[in-house]
Amino acid sequence: MADQDQAGLDGLITPPFSRRGFVMTSLISGLTLATSRVEAQVIHTDSSGIEAGEVKIPAADGPMPAYRAVPDGAGPFPIVLVIEEIFGVHDYIKDICRRLAKAGYCAVAPELYARQGDLSAMTDAKLIIRDVISKTPDAQWIGDLDATVAWAGSAAKGDPSRLGVMGWCRGGRDVWLYAAHRRDLKAAVAWYGPVGGDRTDIQPRTAGDVAAEIHAPLLGLYGGADTGIPVASVEAARDRAKAAGKIVELMIYPDAPHGFHADYRPSYRREAAEDGWKRALAFLKANGVG
Repeated sequence: MADQDQAGLDGLITPPFSRRGFVMTSLISGLTLATSRVEAQVIHTDSSGIEAGEVKIPAADGPMPAYRAVPDGAGPFPIVLVIEEIFGVHDYIKDICRRLAKAGYCAVAPELYARQGDLSAMTDAKLIIRDVISKTPDAQWIGDLDATVAWAGSAAKGDPSRLGVMGWCRGGRDVWLYAAHRRDLKAAVAWYGPVGGDRTDIQPRTAGDVAAEIHAPLLGLYGGADTGIPVASVEAARDRAKAAGKIVELMIYPDAPHGFHADYRPSYRREAAEDGWKRALAFLKANGVG
């Protein structure tokens, strides 16, 4: 069969596999509707000195919507893949890309859930998890990130030899998995990414499962008051990685809850967010993404 799945070395089902068409053909305008918002504290990064906007990335089943921000000039610039929360590539994720571009990076955030649902119209986080997140194969979004790297190198002034990845919440979980997949990755930063969770046929391994297999140094930024991600589980993942000779650095902010970097939400903690951002940029540069 032409669409017969094949198991990869990282335990994931790898393409070719059946793909559906894109439900979302463009990105969310504004902030997500699926969580409480505090717009008075939202950070707005302008586009002076950078090129920023929505782009289309070639995929096997059509153009994938994404947001790209890159410094003015010829480049090439180091690439940072930006992996969204469960809420889509909305204004918060776009602003992160602009912040990275201001720091000298070609930052690209592909809409990894564009095939599974229209996140711009969804208002219930539980339904997003049930109907979109749980139905998105890990192999699908990993393939999309690989396609994004290829596109950034050929069409967006990016330098694939200086490749990093950064993700938040579910995207933080995905950072661990992508670091176990991509052998030429230089550095990875996971913001409060779950290391446990359910295993399914299309999502067969957790972040903790692959901790000993990561190919790049990884920085984990976590909240000690995060009721959904026990610090002990993150430390156990770190210990498994270190026992295998891998580099994992953790920074735990004792009083910070889940989502402490999300400036549009009540969970935002400015001091932890700003410190984590400085650490993330320093970690990228220290490991060859700069």
